[in-house]
Amino acid sequence: MPVSPNPSEVFTETANQAEVMQVMVTPPRRIPLSLIVGGVIVGMFLILALIGPHITPYPFDKFHFGSRLAPPSADFWWGTDRYGRDIFSRVIHGARLTVFMAGTGTIIGVAFGLLIGLFSGYVGGWIDEILMRLTDIAMSFPGLLLAMLVVAALGSNEVNAVLSIGIVFVPKVARVVRSATLGLRHIQFVEAAEVRGESNSFIIFREILPNALSPLVAEMGLRFIFSVLFISTLSFLGLGIQPPTADWGGMVKDNKDGIIFGIQAALIPGGAIAALAVCVNMVVDWLLKRTSSLKGGRGDV
Repeated sequence: MPVSPNPSEVFTETANQAEVMQVMVTPPRRIPLSLIVGGVIVGMFLILALIGPHITPYPFDKFHFGSRLAPPSADFWWGTDRYGRDIFSRVIHGARLTVFMAGTGTIIGVAFGLLIGLFSGYVGGWIDEILMRLTDIAMSFPGLLLAMLVVAALGSNEVNAVLSIGIVFVPKVARVVRSATLGLRHIQFVEAAEVRGESNSFIIFREILPNALSPLVAEMGLRFIFSVLFISTLSFLGLGIQPPTADWGGMVKDNKDGIIFGIQAALIPGGAIAALAVCVNMVVDWLLKRTSSLKGGRGDV
């Protein structure tokens, strides 16, 4: 005598088949245009920073006195500046120094700010109170003014400019990381690790830090953008990269008188600064949405 199937088993099998079909017909996620544009341009800047000085047509400090402020031509692709130096060669050389210094300053600020924020947010108490009051004092100074004070005290050179940027960013990053840590401090998986008897370092770096990456990624991208702007501003003011080394802020300073006339010698390096900042922001926005969606958020990618 045939045995009739169990209705609950039939329902479960039908539901499983429906889920499989839904997964199979789910369209692939499209890569947003902003990510493609931003990623390509940022990648180009990174490639130029690595190999650019080896492909430039002229040395960055070579003078062509008979071709000062020359327009773009076959000999000078982007023209020349007020001293007859090739703008294309100087922009490419400046990309290496600007990207390297901005990245180094960002890493210093994020690394120390991350440690302070995690420790302060997890430990709490009077230690948290002291650390946060110190960050309040540091953040009471405008960022650029504090960087200028640090460079003026230590001396005007590339190393001190990078250190000044790291010092400016530490309290800002610490505040963001502390806020994220406080939000995770009493979640169940952290309390479970404490009940298991895990060490503070294990809980901070294995339980809290991975779940605080979303705001940290966004903050690191923003810090890099501000690093580029700070490096260029310090060089423009004569406190950063010193002549005759080529950098974007110094190029704008050397040719600032021609901005009102539309001379490309000042506009091109300014455009490079703006392009790098905007495109890094595009990539960071996508990373923020991506990390949010992986943690159960509503990222659209």
